[in-house]
Amino acid sequence: MTTSARRRSDTTRAAILTAARERFAADGYERATIRTIAAQAGIDPAMVMRYYGSKEKLFAAAAEFDLRLPNPRGVPHDELGRWAVGHFLTRWEADDTLMALLRAGVTNAAAAERLRDVFAHQVRPAVAAVATDPSEVRTRAGLVAAQILGLGLARYVLRLPPVDQMSHAELIGWVGPTIQRYLTGR
Repeated sequence: MTTSARRRSDTTRAAILTAARERFAADGYERATIRTIAAQAGIDPAMVMRYYGSKEKLFAAAAEFDLRLPNPRGVPHDELGRWAVGHFLTRWEADDTLMALLRAGVTNAAAAERLRDVFAHQVRPAVAAVATDPSEVRTRAGLVAAQILGLGLARYVLRLPPVDQMSHAELIGWVGPTIQRYLTGR
């Protein structure tokens, strides 16, 4: 493959993934179609299938998500809950992929598995870094994930008032202490 052909291929893949993330976030897994994704990317649907093979494989590629959790050891111990909520709110609003995963995870087993994987491999180590009792890490990480995913569902997917209208500071003030308890037991 020539350099220019490789560049075109990379550009096409990037356009497909961008369109897929937007459609999965807006429509959910079930309602998003290869045709609408291809139309948004400005390509033929056959190209989507050529590069990804199926809607499920396209979703898996589009759903790669890094929570970008910094090491919590540098955060003052009594600020961990507030820090975590603030970080998640910023990530939810910076990238549609997590919303797409959440929407799809409710109805699609592969998406739910991907979401579980993201939280198991990214949240659990962060919890392990600050937990005082190693035997509780799995439970504490699960509770953090449940609270954060519930907040995301209420605010960004269901748009439940007043949660969808609250400022970051208000949400951090309300949810931060709960996450703090899950992280540190206080």
